[in-house]
Amino acid sequence: MKRHRLFSGTAFWLLLAFIQASGQDSISAKIDAIVEAPVKARRVAGASVAVVKGNETIVMKGYGFADLELDVPTPPRATYEIGSITKQFTAAAILLLAEQGKLSLADEMTKFLPDYPTQGNHVTIRHLLNHTSGIRGYTELPEFRNFQVLKKPREELVKLFSGKPFDFKPGDEQIYNNSAFFLLGLIIERVAGQTYAEFIQEHLFNRVGMTDSYYCSERAIHKNHAHGYDTVRDVLALKAYLDHSWLYAAGSLCSSAMDLVAWNKALHGGKVLKPESYREMTSPALLNGGAAVRYGMGISLTETDARRTISHGGRINGFLSESEYYPDDDLVIVVLLNTTGPVTPRDLARQIAAAVLGKAPDGRRPFEGDLTPFAGDFTGKGRGRHTTIHIGVSGNQILFTNTEIPRASAQTLEYFGNDTFGFKDTVVMFQRENGKISRLHLDTGYGHNILLRQPTNEE
Repeated sequence: MKRHRLFSGTAFWLLLAFIQASGQDSISAKIDAIVEAPVKARRVAGASVAVVKGNETIVMKGYGFADLELDVPTPPRATYEIGSITKQFTAAAILLLAEQGKLSLADEMTKFLPDYPTQGNHVTIRHLLNHTSGIRGYTELPEFRNFQVLKKPREELVKLFSGKPFDFKPGDEQIYNNSAFFLLGLIIERVAGQTYAEFIQEHLFNRVGMTDSYYCSERAIHKNHAHGYDTVRDVLALKAYLDHSWLYAAGSLCSSAMDLVAWNKALHGGKVLKPESYREMTSPALLNGGAAVRYGMGISLTETDARRTISHGGRINGFLSESEYYPDDDLVIVVLLNTTGPVTPRDLARQIAAAVLGKAPDGRRPFEGDLTPFAGDFTGKGRGRHTTIHIGVSGNQILFTNTEIPRASAQTLEYFGNDTFGFKDTVVMFQRENGKISRLHLDTGYGHNILLRQPTNEE
């Protein structure tokens, strides 16, 4: 009996392409729903999102409005102030200068900034890059609130923070530090012989083809630049003023979602740095005590729902941003919002990753035994203030509360083994001494602090 083939070769590939396209349409529809929800609820003015997996662009579009007053929809290539995503460009610039033999990561910062008062501490460029310098962060100083709107020489800002006591001996802990990246910008200018903005434009933006990217300005007019909004008493308002002299190499670059995809592809594809420099940038920094932090150089090295992620977020008046690269899936997710408030691009990116990659593997384990030895108050340094963490136990749950944050809710910690717990991007590692819990390492992905257990009345 004669048999008939159900499909010719051409028909089979057309059907396969149709199925794949349908699947992509389904994922893009899920992403649209994720981003449009806060826009429709008027919690976010506008957004630009890019999702690229391998060579496949799943989403590259704008949502909502770039200007609420004039009802201007977000254009496809809208540009945003990207805040601290700037730090990875600053780190890459330093590594390029190191490749050229113009500096070493082991150099002390005073080699290039000889007048900086290090108060007897030895601060290397490496310490500046991974937030372990111990220098006081200027954005956490009360004096900076008024300073940030003023026009002054740069030296005035350095004076503002350089006279403050160090938070810790360089390398002992990690506190997210904008002062360090401000100083790195000054070092780039001194070593390269050109302004920070010129160096980034010539050696990074132009090299990668980032035609929508530039150093931000509070006065210059740029085509397709989105207006920023802050949330004040649950209502959107025009963003508060900030002079871009001060965020500088720590957070004053502007870019588009499309350009940040190009950056991720170039950086992680080996087109920006030599392999050894890229490894330096994307390897966990080590503290003096040997503990590894989840941060490289201007870039965070956390896990998102048990998936490896190389990422960074940004926050600046009127704008929030998130840039993520999933190396095991060759996935880039960029979420840019022209609104500060309760909706975070990190949470949106997390939902988008789940829509693209499916349910993540579960790294949690059941805890076998008594949780009560972990309970207590743990105190130590934090960003801009001391931190006290209360660890409570309720039945078979262990609860985490940062008592320094007003009205902070308790977070349930999941167990990952070896006295290590966590929630979202925070990891809590308990340490024992003579069999008893004596301290905890609090790692948020942007900071790593060692908090000592406080004795109780019974002890």
